[in-house]
Amino acid sequence: MPANVEPTPWMIIPFAVMLLSIAAMPFINKHWWEKHYPLVALTLGSITVAYYLFALRDPLTVTHTAHEYASFIALIGSLFIVSGGIHLSLKGESTPTGNVVFLFIGSVLANLVGTTGASMLLIRPWIRMNKYRITAFHIVFFIFTISNVAGCLTPIGDPPLFLGYLRGVPFFWTLEHLWLPWAFTLSALLAVFYWLDRRNFLRASGKIRHQQTAAGETWRFTGTHNVFFLALILMAVFLPSPWREALMVGAAAASYYSTKREVHASNAFNFAPIKEVAFLFIGIFATMMPALDYLKLHAAGLGIASPLTFYFSSGILSGVLDNAPTYLTFLSAASGLFADGGIPGLIADHQPYLVAISLGAVFFGALTYIGNGPNFMVKSIAEHAKVHTPGFIQYIVKYALPVLLPILILAGWLFLHNSSA
Repeated sequence: MPANVEPTPWMIIPFAVMLLSIAAMPFINKHWWEKHYPLVALTLGSITVAYYLFALRDPLTVTHTAHEYASFIALIGSLFIVSGGIHLSLKGESTPTGNVVFLFIGSVLANLVGTTGASMLLIRPWIRMNKYRITAFHIVFFIFTISNVAGCLTPIGDPPLFLGYLRGVPFFWTLEHLWLPWAFTLSALLAVFYWLDRRNFLRASGKIRHQQTAAGETWRFTGTHNVFFLALILMAVFLPSPWREALMVGAAAASYYSTKREVHASNAFNFAPIKEVAFLFIGIFATMMPALDYLKLHAAGLGIASPLTFYFSSGILSGVLDNAPTYLTFLSAASGLFADGGIPGLIADHQPYLVAISLGAVFFGALTYIGNGPNFMVKSIAEHAKVHTPGFIQYIVKYALPVLLPILILAGWLFLHNSSA
């Protein structure tokens, strides 16, 4: 951005309209929204882009945001396509204990293939193994755990941490410093899920419980060649742009055309979920530019000074903005406020701030559907599988605020309230 030039706060309005549209329009006029959401996203995004180009004369911010979006959608889209070519058939043993084990294994896997990769690979098996009694909370807790909280142990796990790795955070720093909050938060979520799922299981009729424990599918893994393409995408993460995006797109195309139709059919694979994510997030990425720039320029005056305030500030904004640019914004703010040596100085002398920002960006990404890329995709895949999912507001009011937020508050208090620089 040119020196001494900042966006007017009024330009945050398109972003607010974008969020309100996602939250309210499916209830006001669902048919209209399903038909016109691409036009809404593109129109609101174009207003903000035009403001940056012609009013602020700041093409660099627009170019940088466009590049971030391209990298984001290349990763999300390629993992979606490749995972759609892998079919896991599971026995119908969806007992509460089996579900907890599945979510825990998926949460570990998310640190190896990313929350996006794990979500796209496991959401369909998750739906199938619970098909006799699946409810909204099964989808919500999948998003809470595998799609978000799970991925804070490695830079591969979640996009914000990968951006930190590219900025100089050591690869194994996250595992060394975040494993205990990860273990506590994941355990708390799994404990609540087990309580809810056991009640759900016991309410199911004896016939349904028998079907679940005795008449399920056999274990089967098809589309194994796509594991190679999945590995290519993970390797591409470490390449510079544009080779990174080119390899991801190439792997996705090769996977799609080499996968048998029967595998895609067994997964009920179609492009509707990735289309929805692509259009909605192009609007989100574009309209959130003024909000992020304003925060970056005024962080020092907002009273954000302790690790705990950095945790909640980066966390809450990660819930309503994309968590990757939010992470970078607070990382830059902390480096400027507390560490003259940049990120190396922050790690050496002010490490609790980096812990707080990392946990906030990853954990609070589950606060809304737009906090992290996999959230909307999981919701969309579940809906196309005819599974009831809560709407944008219901997700927040019924699940995120009363269940997730108290656990995140407790985690922040336990691990950060006595932290000091």
